[in-house]
Amino acid sequence: MTLLWLAFAILLVPALWLVILPLRRAGTLRQAQADYEEQDGADQLNISVHQRRLASLEAALERGEIDQERFDNDRIELERSLLDDTALQHRKPLKAASSGKLLVPVLLIGMAVAVIGWYQAQGAAGDLSLYQAQRDVLESPDGNVDTLIARLEQEASRQPNNFNVWRSLYPLYRDSGRIPQARSTLEQLIALEGRKIWLVSELAELRYFTEGRKLDGEIGELVEEVLAEEPAQPKVLGILGIDAYESGDYEEAITHWRNAIAGMNDPDAAESLRQGIESAQQRLGIAPDAADETVAAGPGIAIELSLDPSLSGRLPDSTAVFVVARDTAGELPPLAIQRATLGELPLTVALDDSHAMAPGVSLSQVDQANVVVRVSVSGQATPQPGDLMGHLEGIPVGSDTSLSLVIDRVVD
Repeated sequence: MTLLWLAFAILLVPALWLVILPLRRAGTLRQAQADYEEQDGADQLNISVHQRRLASLEAALERGEIDQERFDNDRIELERSLLDDTALQHRKPLKAASSGKLLVPVLLIGMAVAVIGWYQAQGAAGDLSLYQAQRDVLESPDGNVDTLIARLEQEASRQPNNFNVWRSLYPLYRDSGRIPQARSTLEQLIALEGRKIWLVSELAELRYFTEGRKLDGEIGELVEEVLAEEPAQPKVLGILGIDAYESGDYEEAITHWRNAIAGMNDPDAAESLRQGIESAQQRLGIAPDAADETVAAGPGIAIELSLDPSLSGRLPDSTAVFVVARDTAGELPPLAIQRATLGELPLTVALDDSHAMAPGVSLSQVDQANVVVRVSVSGQATPQPGDLMGHLEGIPVGSDTSLSLVIDRVVD
């Protein structure tokens, strides 16, 4: 944050100089204007013209070309014209060169205060503070999950309305077994962001697994709310499959789990559901489906994966790395997923049909694919602030040439 405000101050200095520069020239400009007005001979010219016209009238009167009454009327008209012309040339006195100078710094200070206030209310100062807190812990030799949670709790007390702070805290609470805090954090997220389906499904999953694994009461209402808006939501379908399995309805469990896998991008969760499907099929006394068995590799993509040197050392070597291939239109579930760790980089990754997540959706179905690589701070497939990312687009499927992909940016 200090560097940010310092940068703002540095940018403000030349801006202030440009605004104040005309004031420094005010004295010179005033003197030039005064000299011009003093040398202006417009009034003298008007008087000379009036005198010539009056002389012409007098000559006409002497020659008898006009009578006395006509002479008097024309002379009055000339005098009126002279008064009108000289009145137009009258100028107000020039103000002092220092006049109004005090108003400029007052306005500048007011504008600076207004801009700073607007940035505090609408800018990303809170997110920068959150990022700095995460980086301090991750780069500290004594940093651990408890330290990170403590720092994020401080940020939450400082900026209770920052959605990203609570979103960063939730997976830490959940994965460290602090269930009451995790539930409270989810409820705070919903209060801030509204009843977004992904938040409600997270809350339904958390409460289902920590409150007796029963789909009744408030948990059942949460599940129904999600299904009404998004019938293919994978977390809720996974819950329904577990509930059906434990009730002995293995066919329904298999259906729910297959639908859940089709919408997942977490390879560990997908593999867990595949094992559940196999168990349910065994309970039914049937052989595993061909779609659930190991598939042929098929055409694929080879990626030479590396980390940008500027990001080296930000995260531990054990941090999970997800490599995901998707169709270029973004209409299908992930076509292929592989998982590695940060310590294995640089690494050549081969994606093919054997890495498909869902039956009937594989890399060989498309001619080109986009590949996204994410280094996950939380170890989850869902993107979180502080994750590292890289991507390539339009990669030909089945090419013999491996392409280089560099992880070179940080998720905000």
